[in-house]
Amino acid sequence: MHARVTQFHLLHGKSEEFAKAVESLLPLARQQKGFRGLFVLHTHATDPIEVQVISLWDSLDALNESEKNLYFYQALSRVQGFAQGFPSIHVHQVLMGEYEKG
Repeated sequence: MHARVTQFHLLHGKSEEFAKAVESLLPLARQQKGFRGLFVLHTHATDPIEVQVISLWDSLDALNESEKNLYFYQALSRVQGFAQGFPSIHVHQVLMGEYEKG
C-alpha cells in the first residue's frame, strides 16, 4: 500500500470550507482504481494552519495512475482556493497500518 501526503497551509478561517471541499471529492476518489481511503489531519497550533491530506492506494502504480487523469487535478483545484501557495506533495510506502471504524 502507498500513500500520497499533500500538505497545505490554509488561509485564516477556511478550515471548515477546506474540509467540505475535500469531502465533496470522496465520490470521485472512490471511482479511482486502487483507492483505499483518505484522512485529513490538521493542527491549530500553527499560523497558518497546516493540513495534511493522506490518500491511501493499493499500489504505487494505482497512485501514479490517479495523477494521469483529471481526478487529481480536479481535487487540487477544488481545495487550492482555501490555501496559501501550492501544497507540498510526497509519496510514501505504508509499512504498517490499522484503522477500526466505530
